[in-house]
Amino acid sequence: MSKRHEAKYKIDRRLGQNIWGRPKSPVNRREYGPGQHGQRRKGKLSDFGTQLRAKQKLKGYYGSISEKQFRRYYAEAIRLKGDSGENLVGLLERRLDAVIYRAKFVPTVFAARQFINHGHITVNGRRVNIASYQVKPGDVIAVKESSRQLAIVIESAALAERDVPDYIDADHTKFSANFTRTPTLTDVPYAVQMEPNLVIEFYSR
Repeated sequence: MSKRHEAKYKIDRRLGQNIWGRPKSPVNRREYGPGQHGQRRKGKLSDFGTQLRAKQKLKGYYGSISEKQFRRYYAEAIRLKGDSGENLVGLLERRLDAVIYRAKFVPTVFAARQFINHGHITVNGRRVNIASYQVKPGDVIAVKESSRQLAIVIESAALAERDVPDYIDADHTKFSANFTRTPTLTDVPYAVQMEPNLVIEFYSR
């Protein structure tokens, strides 16, 4: 099991972008990286550097994915029919932690992983405590009845900074969500431009 030791806002600052679109991100105030060398002028990135940055951004967005696990998603994406970049995004969006984040049951992808690990989520009525669990179209994801009055759940549903995408049918009165279909890249409400095609190129070298 991977564990993120970095503060989530350090990811924003290292990449120079507010990748989750959160109002508290330090990038809103300082667009340079962390540390004493953060303000140095950056040279033009090579093709490798551009691909690496695209990978870091997509991997960082989903919070706590290890390199080994992320590479497995790449391997599965190229094995599936169709566009590999689209397949990669679809696999990432089918992660249970991504689904409950999109459904606004939790405020961040980091909180989603912890919420699932602590046993607060069910899929089709059965408790699932694995954040990387792959949700399928038609699955019903719900907050366990005994967890519905937790402050994190109530506050997350009221967050105005993002909307629930149309491939998830969320009902906050019942604390449940239906994953209706696997999304394409244009369906996913990323706060910044993601380039999964460059991630595929990075691993295909």
